[in-house]
Amino acid sequence: MFVQSIANLNLNQLNMKKTISFLLVFMLIGMTVFSKSKLDKCFKPKEIKKAMTTAAMWQLANPKHNLYDWTNGAFYAGISAAYKTTGDKKLLTAMIEMGDKNEWKPGPRLEHADDHAICQTYIDVYRIKKDQKMIDPFKAQMDKFLATPYQPKGIQKITWWWCDALFMAPPALVKLSMTTGDKKYMERSDVLFHECYDMLYDKEEHLFARDLMYVIKGDASDRREANGKKIFWARGNGWVMGGLTLLLSELPKDYKERPLYEKVYKEMAEKIVSLQQEDGLWRASLLDPASYPGGEASGSGFYTYALAWGINNGLLSADKYLPAVKKAWKGLNTLIQPDGHVGWCQPIGADPKKNFNAESWEVYGTGAFLLAGSEIIKLKK
Repeated sequence: MFVQSIANLNLNQLNMKKTISFLLVFMLIGMTVFSKSKLDKCFKPKEIKKAMTTAAMWQLANPKHNLYDWTNGAFYAGISAAYKTTGDKKLLTAMIEMGDKNEWKPGPRLEHADDHAICQTYIDVYRIKKDQKMIDPFKAQMDKFLATPYQPKGIQKITWWWCDALFMAPPALVKLSMTTGDKKYMERSDVLFHECYDMLYDKEEHLFARDLMYVIKGDASDRREANGKKIFWARGNGWVMGGLTLLLSELPKDYKERPLYEKVYKEMAEKIVSLQQEDGLWRASLLDPASYPGGEASGSGFYTYALAWGINNGLLSADKYLPAVKKAWKGLNTLIQPDGHVGWCQPIGADPKKNFNAESWEVYGTGAFLLAGSEIIKLKK
């Protein structure tokens, strides 16, 4: 009897283990199906607007940096895109309040592209409200900028000596020309863009070095990633792709310099899509993803925005690029945290780092996400 009881006990334990194992497998399958179902819904216009609004409102409630700072230049470019997408008046109010607090002025540095980025949003708001105070300070600053000879300092041999500058200044200068009818601003932008392109663009890799330190002989120019490849920073090239997209969105189809911008944009697009990882995102270092685990939000957001815009505007083939864009948008949606912030954003820096996780957020990461959503919603899926 005792032996039989032990046998029955062991049998019951075995059955219990099987039941628990079955339930765990069932739960995991259910979670996977739910997760997949949730991600599939992320392409519905209602869900895109919801994700954009959630991210935007969280970020507005958690401000960071001076409002004229380059970081907020990228964020408010996203807010402007989100307003056009959702029509949410709170976003327009936020842009006007930001401009009023800044007195509609650029940052204090005359020639530094970072201090011009916020003016993209001033012009966007001016186009809605037609209030001259919203663009006059930027116009006055740029008139002075055009009249002031550039004084190189150390390695800064050209005005826009770091690739991020191609997001910060060209769209603002082109928007100013397109709004005022005075081409002198966009023509100066062409000259300075050419300088940066000639110095930093790697014509073999079709990517931009982050700055002159990586191309002028010295310690940084000799650095390589762990796999021996050149260092190409995801966010740095994301800035360039985002800037080119904003630029091409403004330029007339017959503008004399447009062919160059389209050429660089298409070359970079082809390279970037080849570097996308299995989760749909890009790593902090483009050519050595294995050394940098975790998809990076800001670079990935700008790439998603740029590639989706290219499809929507006929510059990129949907057959080739749409699968990558859909994969990227799903990946970006996994970065939204329960409280609404866009996580996995690399902090401020100038090169690839591993110093970020789900709790890492920055205003430019949110801006990139909002820009991406503004084009994803237009896709013919």
